[in-house]
Amino acid sequence: MSLQHLAFPNESPAYRAARNALLEEEMALRRQVERVAARRRALPPGGAVKDDYRFVGPGGPVTLSGLFAPGKDTLAVYSFMFGPERARPCPGCTHFLDALDGQVRHVDQRINFVVAAKSPIGRLTDFAEARGWTGLHLLSTDGNDYDRDYFGDSAGLSAAMREQQDFKPGEEWDMPMLNVFRREAVGVRHTWGSELLYVPPEPGQQYRHNDLLDPMWNLFDLTPEGRGDFNPKLDYG
Repeated sequence: MSLQHLAFPNESPAYRAARNALLEEEMALRRQVERVAARRRALPPGGAVKDDYRFVGPGGPVTLSGLFAPGKDTLAVYSFMFGPERARPCPGCTHFLDALDGQVRHVDQRINFVVAAKSPIGRLTDFAEARGWTGLHLLSTDGNDYDRDYFGDSAGLSAAMREQQDFKPGEEWDMPMLNVFRREAVGVRHTWGSELLYVPPEPGQQYRHNDLLDPMWNLFDLTPEGRGDFNPKLDYG
């Protein structure tokens, strides 16, 4: 059977022809997304975690291995750009976490998911309360080396990578890195990180390193205005 197409009220033949052609590209993109996801799942085992990092949560200290609940062997850790040197957290991270806060009750059914930042846990929970977050599992890195080792900040970058990303000498930034870990019989291994955050900039390209998880940018991509020069803010007056 040939592919059937919709027809919206009062659309022109030119619109329909262009929309049908675009639909073919959207179908190809869907297939590509599935291929990439399959290749991501098929990666060889990643590196063993070298340290059982100690974090601090609302209930006290917890190790990386202690973040795995019974029956759930995958852990995703998002590095939230809200270190003690920041007066307020990154607006981009915050809008992203605003959306994930509503998803966590569903995510928790399948995997472990936490948000780690460098500020003390009390500062994180105070912000979460003011923001209205009720689902996110917040942790303080409490001075551990997790962000350095897994590139949730710039401290562990090579000199060549720092030059590529235009980091100035002596300048360090926390970074919105998402890392995934897997608990195995032999211990915990890293399986994937959002390394698209650290590739060379390309003209006309957004970083898009976590965009598949971000409903706002995906919604804007469906509109005539597109993303434009919009940047989310913490408050809108």
